[in-house]
Amino acid sequence: MAAPLMVNLDEIDQTKVEYTVEDLRKYLPQRFEFEQVTGIFTLLRDLPEPIAVGYRDIGHDEFWIPGHVPGRPLFPGVLMLEAAAQVSTFMYKVLSGDDPNRFLGFGGLEDVRFRGTVAPGDRLFLLAKMTDARQRRCTFVTQGVVNGRLVFDARVIGVPV
Repeated sequence: MAAPLMVNLDEIDQTKVEYTVEDLRKYLPQRFEFEQVTGIFTLLRDLPEPIAVGYRDIGHDEFWIPGHVPGRPLFPGVLMLEAAAQVSTFMYKVLSGDDPNRFLGFGGLEDVRFRGTVAPGDRLFLLAKMTDARQRRCTFVTQGVVNGRLVFDARVIGVPV
């Protein structure tokens, strides 16, 4: 059974983006086709386990559309997880004051479940909660939401390199 959403998205001001793609580029090394986050609406810093609320607008001209799946393009699950990892990395770097140039790599994924599809024209909300942050390992609970519906959840492990 899926966990409830960690944030009520109706309570997030979606007219204001706290961190734009230009801000993200100061902390994330991914570029071009691998920039998977459009922006961050907010970082909920004052919680025992901070939460980031980001988003990814899925375009109609994405590189994967011709091949995944022809006639019914679906945003690949691996890119959903990459987007969740990028939101998690950004939150870690901003909140920890870590060197923006130090790379936070994938250390693993746990409890991954895909629960719906994401298609061109959708806005994928990316929720990440930092549950553990140590010098050598960070753990995040992540969720992806489209139209109020949970489409994936996963635990993302990051390893500073």
